[in-house]
Amino acid sequence: MKKNIFLLCVLFLFSACKNAENNTEITTETPKQEFSIIIHGGAGTILKKNMSSEMETAYKQKLEEAIRIGYDILKNGGTSLEAVTKTINIMEDSPLFNAGKGAVFTNEGTNEHDASIMDGETLNAGASAGTTTVKNPIDLARAIMDKSPHVMLSGKGANTFAKEQGLQIVDPNYFYTERRYKSLQNIKEKEHTELDHDTKVSFYDSGIKDSKFGTVGCAALDKNGNLAAGTSTGGMTNKRWGRIGDSPIIGAGTYANNSTCAVSSTGWGEYFIRGMVAYDISALMEYKGLSLKEASKEVIQNKLTNLGGTGGIVAIDKNGNMVAEFNTAGMYRATMNDKGELTIGIYNEE
Repeated sequence: MKKNIFLLCVLFLFSACKNAENNTEITTETPKQEFSIIIHGGAGTILKKNMSSEMETAYKQKLEEAIRIGYDILKNGGTSLEAVTKTINIMEDSPLFNAGKGAVFTNEGTNEHDASIMDGETLNAGASAGTTTVKNPIDLARAIMDKSPHVMLSGKGANTFAKEQGLQIVDPNYFYTERRYKSLQNIKEKEHTELDHDTKVSFYDSGIKDSKFGTVGCAALDKNGNLAAGTSTGGMTNKRWGRIGDSPIIGAGTYANNSTCAVSSTGWGEYFIRGMVAYDISALMEYKGLSLKEASKEVIQNKLTNLGGTGGIVAIDKNGNMVAEFNTAGMYRATMNDKGELTIGIYNEE
């Protein structure tokens, strides 16, 4: 009899503890957002002391313009893919960012664009690299995903596909901006030997390393619970040999999975590729049970930093939680939730 009473007490205590655990999980769970959106305009050595008030205002206004486009799409029941595409279009059309109109120059004095987009519902993706005449590279990435059997197209073939799909084609001179051209000349002046006789790889130059500030990206969650992410860039100033960074690489520059999160990266692309940064965040959430915040911090502040890489990410999880994580002095960024609350940041201390 005493043995039976003892067993009943043990079972009661076990049940009580289990219920307490369940109650704790319920009360600490973050309320799910109906929809939300987060963007970035690049990460790097962005210091307030080097930023005029006029330029700071211009960046903030353009970030707000871009994110409100995506927010309105989501609020009205549009898809996360549409929100990501249209939001990035706004930044691609601005000379402020290293994407589309504001793309940096290669060593040969040309502008070469990379972009990618991914659907978290289907895990379908599209990417383009090294295009020179497509006005909005993110539109090309979307067309590759939707209208081709491939994931990535590059160079001449990508330009041809864009024409066949009726995308807007422009003269390469459209992408010329004096600011970006001067940046190229400044970096070339820093080189100690003729490039043709220089054995070092161009992206190891410290001036070149810090010249990738303006890559743009977006991650969004729509009312149907679908995630999407996209990234667009002009690459790295003074890049050579057809260099391609992380932006068009699925898993490095862009990743989206409805089970975990959507991520867009910006920074020193070679390291983001080696670390498969965007996918690694998703993997830590899926296999180790980390939150988006925990996974992003682990990847950017520990893994990427220890590897020697600089940059950051914006990301959103399946519940609409948003994170902007970076190990640089600043990152242009903005968020909006389903309540219409807007946040805009540039510097690390914000």
